[in-house]
Amino acid sequence: MPPAQGPAPSGPDPRAVSDDPARRTGAAHGVAGGPEPFGPTCVACGTGTIDDDGYCEHCGHKQPRDRDHMESALATVAAASDRGLRHHRNEDFYALAETTTGEGAPVTIAVVCDGVSSATRPDEASAAAAEAASAALRTALPQGRHVQQAMHDALVVAAEAVNELAADTPVDPAKNAPACTVVGALNCAGILTVGWIGDSRAYWVPDDPGAGAARLTEDDSWAAQMVAAGLMSEAEAYADPRAHAITGWLGADAYELDPHTASFQPESTGVVVVCTDGLWNYAESADEMAAALPPDAGTHPLHTARHLVGYALDGGGHDNVTVAVLPVPAPPAPSFAPPQGARQA
Repeated sequence: MPPAQGPAPSGPDPRAVSDDPARRTGAAHGVAGGPEPFGPTCVACGTGTIDDDGYCEHCGHKQPRDRDHMESALATVAAASDRGLRHHRNEDFYALAETTTGEGAPVTIAVVCDGVSSATRPDEASAAAAEAASAALRTALPQGRHVQQAMHDALVVAAEAVNELAADTPVDPAKNAPACTVVGALNCAGILTVGWIGDSRAYWVPDDPGAGAARLTEDDSWAAQMVAAGLMSEAEAYADPRAHAITGWLGADAYELDPHTASFQPESTGVVVVCTDGLWNYAESADEMAAALPPDAGTHPLHTARHLVGYALDGGGHDNVTVAVLPVPAPPAPSFAPPQGARQA
């Protein structure tokens, strides 16, 4: 099967991201053009090795559980996830992959899922959905499936994976069936395709600050419904206590399965930020997300993912936070002149 990578435990503390370019690119380890390195070093001091009991041999700091802090990097995409400062476990999950279309064009994939805390087994739901969606895309795209149809079908497969958990879960009247949100993004030949159910998001941030950042997804949430119906302004809706009540999710008790997909052609280089609300609660608008990115986001995606996790933790870390960063190089010359920003194809 084409290369794929799920989260790896541990890694440098996102609150203290290294600013050493050599360390971020892998040059310090003699690695060129591959995933950015990270390893089982202490998340507190960044230097000590970890003993068999999970403590740093240098500073004695107890290390987090496997899913408390996770990082992964492939050549064209990277991601990081953290439990945050208020939750007892990390219910987010992500999957990264690289594959090709049937014609041999390279494709980069990032899928991010957020477990619904009021449901049973939310951490298992997010993991099952992310891995199922990624696997479906890695299978369909090399077979020649149209990218937008492949994304739609992958969300359906992810929903089925979560539904299977419900069949294996004892009924608890106080809790809903296993559930999560999902958002996926893929880059194929300069065309960005996104798919989502719920309120996890994807943003387009061009390298040129004057080109205009854009949110590529629309939430399945109470607030989004109020705004779409013209009943409230966006500021009013998101200030309401009901704002983040989701109206779409993956799970056996979802109202209906309604996958959303869209494709866009950027006019320039930039990055796609794919994230849970643990990040976008602190950078809600596209402009705020763009302002939160470091200047080298397009060339150091793992550093950028760590930086954005740290940004959310510094903002309060009230939720699990997960972010994938997918750099988009210069696309082929388009056959049309797209408007400024990201254009819906």
